[in-house]
Amino acid sequence: MALNSLKGWTKTAKHTVAASYLSWTLDAYDFFLLTFVFKDIAAQFGTSITKVTVAVMLTLACRPIGAFIFGRLADHFGRRPILMLDIACYSVLSFLIAFTPNIWAFYVACACFGVAMGGVWGICASLSMETIKPAARGLVSGILQSGYPSGFLISSLVFGFLYTSIGWRGMFMVGVIPAALLILYIYICVPESPHFNPAHARSKSASTWSILSKHWKIALYSIILMTGYNFFSHGTQDLYATFLRVQHGFNPPTVKNVLVIANIGAIIGGLFFGNFSQTFGRRRTVILVTLMALPVIYFWAYAATPVALALGAFLMQVCVQGAWGVVPAHLNELSPAAARGTFPGTCYQLGNLIAAINLPLQSSIAESMGGNYSIALAIIATCAALLIATLMWLGPEAHNVDMGRAAPVSE
Repeated sequence: MALNSLKGWTKTAKHTVAASYLSWTLDAYDFFLLTFVFKDIAAQFGTSITKVTVAVMLTLACRPIGAFIFGRLADHFGRRPILMLDIACYSVLSFLIAFTPNIWAFYVACACFGVAMGGVWGICASLSMETIKPAARGLVSGILQSGYPSGFLISSLVFGFLYTSIGWRGMFMVGVIPAALLILYIYICVPESPHFNPAHARSKSASTWSILSKHWKIALYSIILMTGYNFFSHGTQDLYATFLRVQHGFNPPTVKNVLVIANIGAIIGGLFFGNFSQTFGRRRTVILVTLMALPVIYFWAYAATPVALALGAFLMQVCVQGAWGVVPAHLNELSPAAARGTFPGTCYQLGNLIAAINLPLQSSIAESMGGNYSIALAIIATCAALLIATLMWLGPEAHNVDMGRAAPVSE
């Protein structure tokens, strides 16, 4: 199935998908660095872990701003130049986090990073989906979304191998050189989307709000769906390193091993189920994997040994990113064509805004339970899985829709 999807790919398609995947990978790497060093930053700034997690809430809450700003620019000036600009912004802002002198400066830096981070996914998804053939959308959706766990995996490796040498501040400096090389690669190898017409885009540049207003039902549905999705991913990922370090007392190499195994599962899940959705359908695939997650949750949150926790985390992330592997194709297929640079990313990141409370919520639940992170993890994961399955069962699908269409199948 995957091999058939790869047949007939042009160099342009290969470079575009590779660049989009790498862009999301580096973005996720910079974000997940935060989740490994809550304990260290709390000690550095003389505060609690819960107060440090507010920085992640601010990062997530500011992502819709970036999704709209950079998406709007991408609809007006093209996907390619704005993607390069966005990568430059998030890599520089991540680098500057290393120099924050106190918790308040740390909050501001993380919020600004969130704005830049928010623009990447929507532009990468629209650029990829508009470039490849419809038959490859499921596979490419999985490839693009696997950039997220790939970034998590890389940050796990950096934490496991470099943390003791470079400290938490040094970890934020590592990504700036790969980002510069990625911008150069996009500049040389990646052309503009074939669906982007500069003259048409500029003549219609004031129409984004009217398009979103016209399609408010599908926009509202997408935002609520992405709220569930973001609780599902962030609720199973962001606190897990802290859970392993604090509740189980594991050292950095052990934490690294568990999370590397978890993210291998995430990559496998995203690639397999994203591609599987091309024949099985977007909605049915997501319902299947979210329901598969339910029996895994107890094992993933309550296992006692590193081996058992690693196996539980592997299976959990197969399901979580299996569901996410469908999202780039599904949201872009539902999106109005004239606002595809803005619509998917903005809906995704508005869901992130609502779900931004997740980390402080989980952390406060754990602290109120005497440091029991297991129950906080299990509650959020269960509720999110059930919400996504229900919304996908009730919601629309525009499988293999023509990307040039003016509107999704929604009204």
